Amino acid sequence: MSELETNVANASAADGQMPIIFLDDIRVTFKTRTGSILHPNKVQAVRGLTLKLMPGQTLGIVGESGCGKSTFGKTIMMLEKPTGGKVLFNYGGEFKDVTKFNKEEMFQFRRKVQMVFQDPYSALNPQKKIYTSFEEPLKVHGVKSEADREAVMQKVLKMVNIQPDYLMRYPHEFSGGQRQRLCIARALEVMPEVLVCDEPVSALDVSIQAQVLNLMKDIQKEMNLTYLFIAHDLSVVQYMSDRIVVMYLGKIVEIADSRALYDEPLHPYTQALLSAIPVPDIHKTKKRQVLEGEVPSPIHKPSGCAFHNRCPKCMEICKTVDPAMVHHGAEGHMVACHLYDKEAAKA
Repeated sequence: MSELETNVANASAADGQMPIIFLDDIRVTFKTRTGSILHPNKVQAVRGLTLKLMPGQTLGIVGESGCGKSTFGKTIMMLEKPTGGKVLFNYGGEFKDVTKFNKEEMFQFRRKVQMVFQDPYSALNPQKKIYTSFEEPLKVHGVKSEADREAVMQKVLKMVNIQPDYLMRYPHEFSGGQRQRLCIARALEVMPEVLVCDEPVSALDVSIQAQVLNLMKDIQKEMNLTYLFIAHDLSVVQYMSDRIVVMYLGKIVEIADSRALYDEPLHPYTQALLSAIPVPDIHKTKKRQVLEGEVPSPIHKPSGCAFHNRCPKCMEICKTVDPAMVHHGAEGHMVACHLYDKEAAKA
C-alpha cells in the first residue's frame, strides 16, 4: 500500500465510510510585491493542511481574518491552485487528484463541487435578470431543452422558498437574504455533492441569518450534501457543523467534533475565541480572555509556534519549535500545542 493510500485509509471513519474529499498536506504560497525581483517576499497562506470531508456532514472552518480560511475554500474549488499537496476527490471509491485534472476533468469536477460566496450583492450580475443568471450554468452543463431548464430552475427556487415568477426580476429587486437564497439555489442547479460556503451569512442581518442557516440545514438533509462552512462567527459555526477546524496564520491549531470543541477547547487561541461569544443571559457572566498584541505578518511569521507572541501560556519551547498535531481528550480531538505534547512537557 502506498503512503497516499495509507493516508486515505487512516482518514476513513470507524464504520468504514470513506471521505468524499481528502486533502493531503495542502500548501498555498503567494508572491508579494515587496522584496526584490529575483527574491520576492512570499506569504504562506495555507501551511501543510491535511483534512477530510465526510459525506453528508458539515466541516466548519473558523479563525480571524487573514488566517487562510477563504484561500483554503478556493483551493478545494481550484480557484487557487495549491503550491504543494493533493486534493483528492472520491469517485465511487477511487480517489483522484484534482490538482492534476485537465480542462474536461475539471469541468466535470466543478459540477460535483459548487461554491456559495460571501457577498450576495456582487455574486449576481445586476444587468441580467435572475432567469438569465440561472439559465447559463444549465446550458453550459448540457441541459439543452428550455423546458428542462425551467423545470430545474423552478425546483431549486422552491427549495429556497422563492416564487418561480421572481425569475424575471433583477437582483436589485431582492433583499440581501433573498439574494443569498438565490445564490444557494443557483449552486444547487447542477446537483452537486459538496457545497463550499465562504461566509455565506456574514453580510446579512442576524434575523435573516437564522432563516438562511435553517434553510441550508434542510437542504443538506434533503440532498445529503456535504458542506465546507467557512465563517468567523463561532456561534454560527457551532450551529451548522459536525466537526470544526480552528486556523491561525494558515495552519490548523485545533480540530474536534463541534460539541467537544465548545465543551473543552484545548488550544489557548480557541479558548480566547470562544470566550468572546456573548452569553444570552443578563444574569450570567463569563471571564473574557483578551489576546494582547497584533496578529503577526504572514510574510514575517514568528519562529516556533506562530501564536507564541500572543499566547498567555507561552513556554520557551514555543518560541523555537512549531508544535505538531497530537490527539488529546475525546476521540478525534487534535491540537497543535506544546501544552499537550508529552515530549515538550518533559523538556
